[in-house]
Amino acid sequence: MTKHDESSILAVGSLAFDSIETPAGKADQVLGGSANYFSIAASFYTPVQVVGVVGEDFPSNHLAWLKTRKIDVQGIEVAKGKTFHWVGSYDKNLNEAKTVSTALNVFEHFNPKLSDAQKNSPYVFLANIDPVLQQRVLDQVKAPRIVACDSMNFWINGKLEELKKTLARVDILSINEGEAFLLSGQKSLLQAAKFIRALGPSVLIIKRGEYGSSLFTESGTFLAPAFPVSKVVDPTGAGDSFAGAFMGYLAEAGIHRDMAKTDPKLFDTILRKAVMAGSVMASFTVEDFSVHRLMRLESEELVTRQHSLMRMIAV
Repeated sequence: MTKHDESSILAVGSLAFDSIETPAGKADQVLGGSANYFSIAASFYTPVQVVGVVGEDFPSNHLAWLKTRKIDVQGIEVAKGKTFHWVGSYDKNLNEAKTVSTALNVFEHFNPKLSDAQKNSPYVFLANIDPVLQQRVLDQVKAPRIVACDSMNFWINGKLEELKKTLARVDILSINEGEAFLLSGQKSLLQAAKFIRALGPSVLIIKRGEYGSSLFTESGTFLAPAFPVSKVVDPTGAGDSFAGAFMGYLAEAGIHRDMAKTDPKLFDTILRKAVMAGSVMASFTVEDFSVHRLMRLESEELVTRQHSLMRMIAV
């Protein structure tokens, strides 16, 4: 296995068209989807292999652009039909989207089948998809160092038992505050974290929008602020890009679940730095509609903002 392969992330999720309305304006049929945001963000740190499905209407030039970013798109199937389309809106409370309509289209029959290279990926991220599909991916991968996943209220309400089966097999779960309370049935963040970690994931990230995020591990709790931006245009994809930078940082650092026992201090330090990397990446995402800001983002800007955030929290 080459050094390139040793830090590669397998990302399984959606590539979509989004139609969005926020207080800042509207955007129709723009690029979206969890795998899109995640892979672009993660590619600033490490190579990514994407598995997903799009329709014949998905722009081939975007797939070509992804290839220029250390993103392997061979696992993206182009199926006959239309691409997944999500329509959503935000009111002044930009922390939560309201779904207006969802057209699954070709995504309705998505059944991830991994190549040999994908099966051997050292890092695996299961984006917000049906927990049954998440388990099918886990059935195929060989021996990943870290497995992380995302979920949402739709699966918590509709497929709770299947979601629990997934959670029993992952190292890291990333969900928002409302989803954490819904999944746990608790009203306290600490009690919710304790309940969820008992389901399987030893590492839990609870995202809190403009209020930052909370990291819960065996070593304790870490509270990370969101990076303040002057104007939020579109929060869509902020959580996925957070996860992309977080996982990218972990992969670049070569983290392994065994480190939690062999070197817990280093394990926790890497996780905390990865959370900060996620906060910074998400702050860029919200500055424009779709993945537009991430596509314009330069590494120098990323490093500058990371240093700024570290100065903000320094005591």
